[in-house]
Amino acid sequence: MSLLCRDAPDLLDWEDEILDARPGAVLLANSPVFPGGGGQLPDVATLHWDGGEAAIVGLAPDPRGWWHHLAGEALPSGRVRISIDRGFRHLMSELHTLAHVANAIVFRTFDGARLTGAQLSADGTFRVDFDLPGVDPDLLRKLADPINAVIAADHPIRAFHMPWDEAARIPGLFRSENVAPPRQDDGNVRIVEIGDLDRQGCGGTHLASTGEARRVRILKVDNKGRRNRRVKVGFEA
Repeated sequence: MSLLCRDAPDLLDWEDEILDARPGAVLLANSPVFPGGGGQLPDVATLHWDGGEAAIVGLAPDPRGWWHHLAGEALPSGRVRISIDRGFRHLMSELHTLAHVANAIVFRTFDGARLTGAQLSADGTFRVDFDLPGVDPDLLRKLADPINAVIAADHPIRAFHMPWDEAARIPGLFRSENVAPPRQDDGNVRIVEIGDLDRQGCGGTHLASTGEARRVRILKVDNKGRRNRRVKVGFEA
């Protein structure tokens, strides 16, 4: 079984044959739908079949593939098509890429500071939390300039796979303090690389290059406890 979105983020329309079904859910061998995770919201997606359609409200793994849970109790059969909202997928990919850029800059600037949390939002903002005790918040308020410089540099972004155990031994590839990137069924992990700026494990969707992203501004910096610093980022007006 495969989540096609991880290696084909521009695949927004997919046809497949139903392997199994029950009221309100269908099982497909593969899926183009990003199910959510790592701070990224799930895709807005619709399942279409002969005679009907329904919103996809969740995914669940199965040894045979992925169960697609639907809004309502429909029982589709035969061949189906999945369509994914292009604008929302692009927004999530853009925010996820920018969150990696912010993470990379903080990691380099503050001696390997660990990420303690991240969340992308449908309103076009994201927040990243870092373990940065004693750091002056004014330094974090200046992050917009280096982030925008990375956007202007138009670094290429690519993803590749390597053994999870090998990646876990390389400093900086697993950046989060609390959550490791997903281990694939084949024992590998997906690594996202942004030019020569950053490389880290990630299961989410991204842009093809940093130049596709819009310029950003820092909206807010908060102290969340003794060690945690939260940076909220949005687009320039």
